[in-house]
Amino acid sequence: MSSLNQSRFTGLDQASRDVNMDFHWYALRTNGHHEKRVHDRLAGVGIEPFLPLTRQQRQWSDRKVFTELPLFPGYCFARFSLRNRLTIMQISGVAGIVGSVGPEVIPDAELDAIRAACESNRLVQCVDLFVEGMQVEIVSGPLRGLMGQFIHHAGHDCIVVRVQLIQQAVAVHIHRDEVIPHGSSGAILR
Repeated sequence: MSSLNQSRFTGLDQASRDVNMDFHWYALRTNGHHEKRVHDRLAGVGIEPFLPLTRQQRQWSDRKVFTELPLFPGYCFARFSLRNRLTIMQISGVAGIVGSVGPEVIPDAELDAIRAACESNRLVQCVDLFVEGMQVEIVSGPLRGLMGQFIHHAGHDCIVVRVQLIQQAVAVHIHRDEVIPHGSSGAILR
């Protein structure tokens, strides 16, 4: 092969790699109970979707049945380029692309781990992201930037801020959608 032809093919390969590097996983917020429809519509327009499902036993009037339900109600994942954002937003059932300021990329490793867990034939269930005692940061509202310890006190979610010198603390009532685990990227899924 001549060097001219070889350089053309190398250029095409590089362009192809650049396009693939632009594709990332994003979480899409869906309208209520539209996760499976959004998954199918994404696939229908050529976008790679991922909808982790879990099997749950449900009681019908005459028997118990196993049904597959979304592991994360209200969310579906999709791999796409942000250049296709408008196409994504026009899909019926998509309410938005998740991120604290704009769409935020989900690392492949996180979704690979979820996929492996769902394919393991073991019981998989969604658990609360916030564990009592973990360090959190408020990312929205009038307390933005405040860091403290997450607790659940008297039926309310709170952040505890301590003054170590006088061995005192205050608990401030918060909404879960205002906080993220301290040191995370800022995307809020739950």
